[in-house]
Amino acid sequence: MDFLQLAKTRCSVRKYLPRKVEREKLLKILEAGRIAPTAANMQPQRLLVVEEDEGLAKLRKAANIYDAPLAIVVCSERQVAWKRPFDGQTTVEIDASIVTTHMMLEAADLGLGTVWVGYFKPDVIAAEFRLPASVEPIAILLAGYAAGEQASPDRHERDRKPLEELVFYESYQA
Repeated sequence: MDFLQLAKTRCSVRKYLPRKVEREKLLKILEAGRIAPTAANMQPQRLLVVEEDEGLAKLRKAANIYDAPLAIVVCSERQVAWKRPFDGQTTVEIDASIVTTHMMLEAADLGLGTVWVGYFKPDVIAAEFRLPASVEPIAILLAGYAAGEQASPDRHERDRKPLEELVFYESYQA
């Protein structure tokens, strides 16, 4: 499948079959996150894999995980991330987003459904999983075998704004 078809096929899944993700597939997803680009190649991402019942129960205290059999908590070490010298802004959220996107698309390519969760209690995750103070959770990627019918790849024609509303050439002109 070419990239645009993969991107159009991928959709947010909030209902999963009670089937574990195979170790081989998990390792491919994690490898996609490992090779993802990060600013100045600083690689601040730290990936917490949660797939056992006890860990998933802990994660449920912090977020709705839609009964997914696999969660990857994408964390970062802020002090490791590249810092823009002009204003001190770090790229920690950008780097974590790139890593999460790479893993999400690899999962889709492997026939898995995913949903990116940003609505969670970071303090609960930090406490439940004993994260060091230097490591902060940025996103949760849920993955598994989707239950039910998936969204049509053609949905983007009606659900997304046309390029003309989003793209500007040479200067910003609304």
